[in-house]
Amino acid sequence: MPACVTSPDTSAPASTAADWLGRGYADDHNATAASDTLLINEQSRLLEQQGRRIIKFGFGQSPFPVFAPAVETLAEHAADKAYLPVQGMAALRDKVAAFHRHMDGTDWQAERVLIAPGSKLLLFALMKALPISEILIPAPAWVSYAPQVRLAGQSAVRLETSFDSRWLVTPEQLDRYCREHGPGLRLLILNAPGNPTGLSYEPEMQRELAAVAKRHGVLVLADEIYGPLHHRGEHRPFALDYPEGTLTTSGLSKWCGAGGWRLGVLNVPEALGDELLTRLLGIASETWSSVASPVQAAAITAYSVTPALEEYLETQRQWLSTIGRWCAQRLEAAGVRTHAPDGGFYLFPDFSTYREVLRARGITTSTELTEALLEEAGVALLPGSAFGCEPTQLTARLAYVDFDGAGLLEREPSVTLETAMADPDIGRVYEGIKAIVTWLNAR
Repeated sequence: MPACVTSPDTSAPASTAADWLGRGYADDHNATAASDTLLINEQSRLLEQQGRRIIKFGFGQSPFPVFAPAVETLAEHAADKAYLPVQGMAALRDKVAAFHRHMDGTDWQAERVLIAPGSKLLLFALMKALPISEILIPAPAWVSYAPQVRLAGQSAVRLETSFDSRWLVTPEQLDRYCREHGPGLRLLILNAPGNPTGLSYEPEMQRELAAVAKRHGVLVLADEIYGPLHHRGEHRPFALDYPEGTLTTSGLSKWCGAGGWRLGVLNVPEALGDELLTRLLGIASETWSSVASPVQAAAITAYSVTPALEEYLETQRQWLSTIGRWCAQRLEAAGVRTHAPDGGFYLFPDFSTYREVLRARGITTSTELTEALLEEAGVALLPGSAFGCEPTQLTARLAYVDFDGAGLLEREPSVTLETAMADPDIGRVYEGIKAIVTWLNAR
């Protein structure tokens, strides 16, 4: 027998394809497990099917209807079936760039914009396209960042934040990390207004953070999908402070209520050159090809700045601000540390003041806390551990979206919080916060 050929080891039991799959799945579980935000939505549905009344503060889907003129355009183009350019329709990219120049004051250029089926894929494509050594992720941060880093074969580093820092990475923290770990091309992911916190940087702190990133050569991926829903209409894009090193993503899912349409946008700054955009287009052409034709046509309408669109956005902001501030105040009054939100529709309450009370009830982790709230109070939240926090940190994300957004779009909120919260279309939010407080104080 030739030396290069070996006989099979017949003494060892053969492994089937299923055996190898099982081992591979076990090794890769953390990267491929289903998203916690999607799981809580399914769990809530199952409990409702069993006859339970569940207040759904777990899944972060906009409660407002899609911008009506965009819906009309979608219907008009329902029969469109052509494959469109990989980068996206030129007319749409023009509108996207103009929208962000108008809303944010940033220098988006149509030729540097990439359209994709949701910003989620754009985030992943960036992680694959960039020759980076580390990806820095705040804790807490959106549930999909870390799994995407692992799926992309990259190295993720958690930067722990705290209630006192408003759950934000500080300039000092980033500077310290970069100095202690030496040079290398790093990508910092920032999301503002934040998911799961609803919080944004104050302008001066953001400028300082941008200066640190620039000094250490850190690229920033600014996920600003909630930007148009800043409650005061004062979203400050990170690219204003670090234009040459900030890649910005956004899309229709939050401010336009069109999560299921799956349309995301990315701006690649000219300072980063053409190679990155070329790589991204290569990834796009070999994966998603292009966004659905009817959706791109509808998005042209959605991204066209008109008085109707401005009114649509401002009404959402007013209601989200009112509801968010009321929820935060009620939780604070009950002893649950909660920052009032700056934008979007999330709170990130800290239940640590109830630690001993909860321990006596067998609750010592954020997962146990949210499981008990769902089972005993009928309120669905997501545990802080799903967002990268330590399991024993008693935090949770509360998405205050269980209300009738269509009804609220027809009227402005009342002057006082209490009067506004008496609106029947917000009744479930009122009941949900009351149920949490009642459950916390039950003995």
